[in-house]
Amino acid sequence: MDDALLLLLTMVLPLLGAIVISRLGRWPNIRELAGVLVAVALFAVVLNLYIDFRLGMTASIVLAEPFDGLPLAFSLNTLGLLFALVASGLWIVTTIYAIGYMRAHHEGHQTRFFAFFAVSIAAVMAISFSDNLFTLFVFYELLTLATYPLVTHSGTPEARRSGRIYLTVLMGSSIGLFLFGLLIVWSLTGSLTFTPEGILKGHIDDVWVAPLYLLFVFGIGKAAVMPMHKWLPAAMVAPTPVSALLHAVAVVKAGVFTLLKVTLFIFGPGLLSDSGAVQWLIWLPVFTILMASLIAMTRDNLKERLAYSTISQLSYIVLGTLLANEAGLFGASLHIVMHAFAKIALFFAAGAILVAAHKTRVSELDGLGVAMPITFGVFMIGALSIIGLPPFGGMWSKWYLAQGTLDFAGPPLAQYVLLGTLMVSSLLNIAYLLEIPFRGFFKKAPADDGHHGGEAPLPCLVGLVLPAAFCVYLFFSPEPFFDLLQAGASSVEVP
Repeated sequence: MDDALLLLLTMVLPLLGAIVISRLGRWPNIRELAGVLVAVALFAVVLNLYIDFRLGMTASIVLAEPFDGLPLAFSLNTLGLLFALVASGLWIVTTIYAIGYMRAHHEGHQTRFFAFFAVSIAAVMAISFSDNLFTLFVFYELLTLATYPLVTHSGTPEARRSGRIYLTVLMGSSIGLFLFGLLIVWSLTGSLTFTPEGILKGHIDDVWVAPLYLLFVFGIGKAAVMPMHKWLPAAMVAPTPVSALLHAVAVVKAGVFTLLKVTLFIFGPGLLSDSGAVQWLIWLPVFTILMASLIAMTRDNLKERLAYSTISQLSYIVLGTLLANEAGLFGASLHIVMHAFAKIALFFAAGAILVAAHKTRVSELDGLGVAMPITFGVFMIGALSIIGLPPFGGMWSKWYLAQGTLDFAGPPLAQYVLLGTLMVSSLLNIAYLLEIPFRGFFKKAPADDGHHGGEAPLPCLVGLVLPAAFCVYLFFSPEPFFDLLQAGASSVEVP
């Protein structure tokens, strides 16, 4: 099949899946089977594109051109394939997990849930393969709208309030800042097409680089750089499968993916470095990394603690991007993958605890690991990967990020402070993440605990184990992602 058609299929398949799912509400078993089959088919298409891309194939497609010089266009590219492989692969796992979770937790409106999930994945695929900033912005906004019904799924007053925060922060920042920055770039260059050396090179004075870049840092609210982070803890009211894929993988990763694309192909690492902008912009993710980690330590609600952990980890990617050197950019791109598998394992474990033991607070988990050893074992694996210890995949991205801090084009003191930030943050990761399995395995359950059950339903356990297994696998075999990123590095000008 022609790669251009396959490229289009990555967006069309989930939309067709959403239509089919919406018609199967009376037959839940068939509906859920359809969801799994569509997810598998999408991953197969993306995998086919990956194989062709590695063989030197290229593909592009233009859907429409609503404004002169601003087409809705898509193309195969390194970062897009990286993001699409992770999101489509984890959609399979999340669909399997969601079948067990939604039934065991007796969630209502399950057909609507699975249908909007599929629409959201279609938006993610479009973001992944966007060929210009205009296309990316359009589907960035559509992703916000598609995920809103998932955030407010329960329909409770708390869910509706969280939905208002979600829309206000994400749409307010994107329309007020992201769109403003996009229009400035268009006025300066007459183009929004992603270009390896960055399209702003030669079109902007150095003094204006940092202010313009700030419009994107804060306008891309999905990257959750403080203070644009409030939406993420608020969104934790959503069902755990939503928290896992959309708020640990798809939505938040769409944010840092967008910022990475803007840095590489709109500004260009050379312009950011030569203008001196990174010398002070880089302290924004440093603040977020440390502050979010400290806040996570104070949160007793398990999903809220994981939400603040995500905010901190996202700024690892922002930090690597702003280092504007080869190791930093490589580490930032790789952290999109490694963090996704580890964090989805943590959220799945939190959901399994809710389904099986009806507990949501860290302080309630004492002794629960004895009854749920698989769940707490998976949480341990995910936590160790987030911390960056071997033999787990998270070690590789943190290794390159650390190397990037030492290669940073700044004074030696700044290099050591940046490296120290990563080290201190990892220690804080230990404190607020390993407390959960420690309580589960090594503390005695209260006498009046009342929980005498076992693990969550089998689909939940399958969903738990698969990402945890990949955390281990990616330590020993990271080559597919390494090779993809190294192949793309040759097309990017890095100082």
